[in-house]
Amino acid sequence: MTPKSPPQSQKKTYGGANAGFGDVYGVLMLSKEMIDLDKDPPPFELRFQVPDFKLVLKDFFRTREVGEFLSGALAGAMTKAVLAPLETIRTRMIVGVGSKNIAGSFLEVMEQQGWQGLWAGNTINMLRIIPTQAIELGTFECAKRAMTSAQEQWKQTEGPKVQLGSLNLRLNLSWISPVAVAGAAAGIAGTLVCHPLEVLKDRLTVSPDIYPSLRVALSKIYQDGGIGAFYAGLSPTLIGMLPYSTSYYFIYETKSLSRPEMLLIGAFAGFTASTISFPLEVARKRLMVGALQGKCPPHMAAALAEVIREEGLIGLYRGWGASCLKVMPSSGITWMFYEAWKDILVVGRHPT
Repeated sequence: MTPKSPPQSQKKTYGGANAGFGDVYGVLMLSKEMIDLDKDPPPFELRFQVPDFKLVLKDFFRTREVGEFLSGALAGAMTKAVLAPLETIRTRMIVGVGSKNIAGSFLEVMEQQGWQGLWAGNTINMLRIIPTQAIELGTFECAKRAMTSAQEQWKQTEGPKVQLGSLNLRLNLSWISPVAVAGAAAGIAGTLVCHPLEVLKDRLTVSPDIYPSLRVALSKIYQDGGIGAFYAGLSPTLIGMLPYSTSYYFIYETKSLSRPEMLLIGAFAGFTASTISFPLEVARKRLMVGALQGKCPPHMAAALAEVIREEGLIGLYRGWGASCLKVMPSSGITWMFYEAWKDILVVGRHPT
């Protein structure tokens, strides 16, 4: 039986009968997308994932460094709220305003301004102490850990080296105390950031009639001396901060203390640090408020010489009693509050 030939319409011959290709049958395959050309294309979609900021912030605030900064801020705020009257009397006595003794200065403030005068400048003082204590205590903890880690690495690598031409010097830095370096770094960092707030606080405390509010103080200080006026007395502040901060934090590192012991040791640390650096504190205050009397000394040495010339050597420690009365409880209370907040915000989350 002869097979049935395909329909003529499907049969194609390429190159003739002798071309060798024979009969070829074409099949055309079309995709579904090509068949549906008349339909609209699907809309363009751009998708991206938004990070969970709540989770990011939660992780951020749970870090050790943030816990230490927050502990310092809370400790400073609670301490200043309690000891603001002593700070007011101390500042007045150091710069030579009013009575030369604590009781007389207290009575003058009460007669002239009432009990509210004891908290004069306390708003700016709170704004100053919160970032200052946060930066100081947080910087101290971070710098101490970094310095301790660096010393451990130096012991393994025989310490850092300095090459001067063909001469190689190996530095032995194991004698440097991480606590002393961290204490100095803490004082410098806090001073550089918060010094303008200290200037504002002193102006509001010493001359409330000239600077009745924070807004007026900001405007008048800027008009009188520009941005530089907010950093009046910075040099003696930094110089005085080094011995104060170093000795203060060195004593603070005494561990395994109960809360009552911490109050006593903190008071002793404040007493020691204040006594060492107090003449520089007097010079700093003279520079910061000297412009109020129109006779601001040009530099720290001139301020010290002016005090000695007018009041003798004893003038370098004028207000020292009021300062100790304020600094001693302040140091102890700050340490106690700081350790208490660290137990809540740091130790429980980051056990060592």
